[in-house]
Amino acid sequence: MKILTAAEMREADRLTVERFGVASLDLMEHAGSAVARFVLAEFPERRRITVLCGKGNNGGDGFVAARVLADAGRAVSVLLLGNPADLKGDAKAMYDRLPRPALLAADESALNSDPVSSLLEESEIFLDAVVGTGFQPPLRGVAAALAARINRLDIPVVAVDLPSGWDADSREADSAGAFRANAVVTFTAPKLAHLFGNMTRGGIVVADIGSPAEAILSQAGLHWSGSAASVAYEPRVPDSNKGMYGHVLVIGGARGTAGAAAMASVAALRGGAGLVTAAVPESILPTVARAALELMTVPLLEGTHGEISTGNLDPARMKALLEKITVLAVGPGISQHPETAKFVLELVGQTKQPLVLDADGLNIIAKDVAKLDGRDRTLVITPHPGEMARLIGGSVKDVQANREGVASEFAIKHVVTVVLKGWRTLIAHPDGSIAVNTTGNPGMAKGGSGDILTGIVAAMLAQYARDNSARSVARAVEAAVYLHGLAADLAVLEQDEHTLLATDTVSHICNAFGYRSEDKGGYVWLQGIPKCQRPKTRRS
Repeated sequence: MKILTAAEMREADRLTVERFGVASLDLMEHAGSAVARFVLAEFPERRRITVLCGKGNNGGDGFVAARVLADAGRAVSVLLLGNPADLKGDAKAMYDRLPRPALLAADESALNSDPVSSLLEESEIFLDAVVGTGFQPPLRGVAAALAARINRLDIPVVAVDLPSGWDADSREADSAGAFRANAVVTFTAPKLAHLFGNMTRGGIVVADIGSPAEAILSQAGLHWSGSAASVAYEPRVPDSNKGMYGHVLVIGGARGTAGAAAMASVAALRGGAGLVTAAVPESILPTVARAALELMTVPLLEGTHGEISTGNLDPARMKALLEKITVLAVGPGISQHPETAKFVLELVGQTKQPLVLDADGLNIIAKDVAKLDGRDRTLVITPHPGEMARLIGGSVKDVQANREGVASEFAIKHVVTVVLKGWRTLIAHPDGSIAVNTTGNPGMAKGGSGDILTGIVAAMLAQYARDNSARSVARAVEAAVYLHGLAADLAVLEQDEHTLLATDTVSHICNAFGYRSEDKGGYVWLQGIPKCQRPKTRRS
């Protein structure tokens, strides 16, 4: 799924009408109907609905939604910010089809009238169709006053296209003065703000309204990671055997950090790898082995501080360790002890298996970044902003100020896939394309989350990128990042974000594999979980 700018969305609409012969009035009908169906499915208990409409096409979408909801038996009122005489084109045509006239609020003083005040206070849900994709902030006049009024009320808001007051091209997390939203229904494709903006803690869905794929063109090089999850949807063949799904070797751990290697290993098992072996210092092996009965282990020679030592670089030991391994995952809990650093640098330089590098493995390689060379192998790194800063020799501020640029430049230069973690994790590929991930929640801000991701990425590579082609690697990594965040989103439906543990995420990977982002209503859920797929035992 491509991510569009506002200009590209306008062009998609133009091509749909002019080249492919879809009437603009039909596009508006489909858009408004999609919003109405969403409200009926996700907020079925809300009967008194107020649709807040501007004078443009976004308002036209709102008029359609109001009519469809009224036909469905809801008590619907329309508040028009302006005069019906100012309506033009499709918006006017849809206004004329309303079952009853709108209440008017042409200026700020009208918002304080008894009819408008009563309407706002007595509503059970609002549809925000004031301004849409083409709007340039900030809101002014009656629209700004209405936003301030709505934002003080404890009543759900469903945004039509995007919350009014947002710039569709914004990459900022917040938009001062914009309408709040409990859910967002957009059309055809997500815009930049839907991916990067913190516009709601609820659902963000994309509805197909009739534009053919050939009309949806993007120059940004950005796409949505969730589309790649389809690689995991195909059932396994009946005559499967464990050798068909790869052997992941997790190398990590040190005295005091056994849990990191254990979590990465269990995540690789849950992620579907046929076999998983944990290679860890001998003193912590019993702890790691207890993480799962299915996990195999290999003891590594260790130094006096419980660190992995260079003695493991002995050619015979290395050959035995790496034999028949499909994917290496190196770094979880491994420490930065000088002995271990020598081991990691030699390991990365000598091996040719696909490699996922994380945690202290990245901090070690940052001292000799030239060893990161993916021209002859698959290399995936999963840094958080601090680790990325060390890799580029810059600061966290540098990374956060240009996340797309930093990740993409590094991926292209070193021919690696960069998973830059954080708000809207980015997956940057050596060809310059970038996937944006929209799953995950603040509960993941706990130790161990990165270790879980490492294991899932390794497992997905072992299963779905055996040919090591650029496309297979990209889809496997994007799917892993999406499923990891999705598992955490499913987990917090049953508990509070404060209490979420990384291991809780592992226990919900099975639910993530069974989840489908496109629901029966035809919406693709970029963010959030549709009501029909939420567990019945979820907390209130």
